[in-house]
Amino acid sequence: MRDVAVVGIGIMKWGELWEKSFRDIFTEAGLNAIDDAGVDHIDSLLVGCMSGGLFVGQEHIGAIMADYLGQKHIAAGRVESACASGGLAFRQAFIEVASGMSDIVMAGGVEKMTDVSGDGATYALATAADQEYEVFNGVTFPGLYAMMARIYMQKYKVTRRELSAIPFKSHQNGAKNPYAQYPFPIKIEDVENGVLVADPLHILDCSPITDGGAAVILTTVDIAKKLKKPIIKVIGSGLATDTISLHQRDNMIWLKSTELAGKKAYEMAGKKPEDIDLVEVHDCFSIAEALVTEALGFFKPGTGVKAAAEGLTALNGKLPVNTSGGLKSKGHPVGATGIGQVVEIVKQLRGTAENGRQVKKARVGMTQNMGGSGASGVVHIMEVV
Repeated sequence: MRDVAVVGIGIMKWGELWEKSFRDIFTEAGLNAIDDAGVDHIDSLLVGCMSGGLFVGQEHIGAIMADYLGQKHIAAGRVESACASGGLAFRQAFIEVASGMSDIVMAGGVEKMTDVSGDGATYALATAADQEYEVFNGVTFPGLYAMMARIYMQKYKVTRRELSAIPFKSHQNGAKNPYAQYPFPIKIEDVENGVLVADPLHILDCSPITDGGAAVILTTVDIAKKLKKPIIKVIGSGLATDTISLHQRDNMIWLKSTELAGKKAYEMAGKKPEDIDLVEVHDCFSIAEALVTEALGFFKPGTGVKAAAEGLTALNGKLPVNTSGGLKSKGHPVGATGIGQVVEIVKQLRGTAENGRQVKKARVGMTQNMGGSGASGVVHIMEVV
């Protein structure tokens, strides 16, 4: 396998983008990535998109995005793994460059989620759950993660105030991210006093509906040197799955797919949890952040929430988590989320994170992106060379 580096990153302001079309959103991010990389072409394109058909009535996404990016005739395709579609697109692009199939590949992600009603968005997102056993019986993702939160809080004696520390921290970081959908700080009390969505989760425990796109350019380390770009090397990649329905798992509050994907990435990279300087995780709901950090080996089972409450995951903490603001503050355009995570880690490893959210001496970063309630998980480790 050839050594692979990320040489270009592109993102745009996420939010409710009424004035921009599905293709406009991706094209803006893609052109930003090409410009940042300084390349004059790409060999292929992989687009992470969970449900363009249900959100905007558009499939055949690889072809349309290659065309509007000014790259028609190249190899291009859409990658789907529910909310982990972006992370999987990045993995496939990494494999394509590492294998020698292509030299310069764009991995992108896009979703336009606000062109449908709230009910329509709920329906589209629910396709990532088990239709027969969960959705048919009226369970949505807030309900699934609320069950996980309730079990966790009861088992480990975690308080509502401790859980609120996670979205509080996310908004502290997101307030410094110019691309975030909700770039403002909140108070702990705001979380607890917010609208109850699914007990014990309130509205500020939940990631929003978001329009957004992101893209990165991957190439060989040798080409990256010729481009005179900072060498952000992809040193580990892992992908795993679990049962799609929550009730079929041996442990409803343990993300086995994330654990296994993490182990694969650690082994490939030759790293351990203590070697990671910062991590972007899939905090679709506040409890998810804690479950992910535990599954990745950063904290023991039952201590992930308390770690956030104690400031260990803050910007200046032992392990900064979601310096971008995470899905909660930055936003969650499901197909683009995993690529947005890579954009943030590359910024941090380059030392170019905006507005005082730069992690000091960041050398090794990780991303974790997952689908549904954890039925799929993809983990990547990157290091500045």
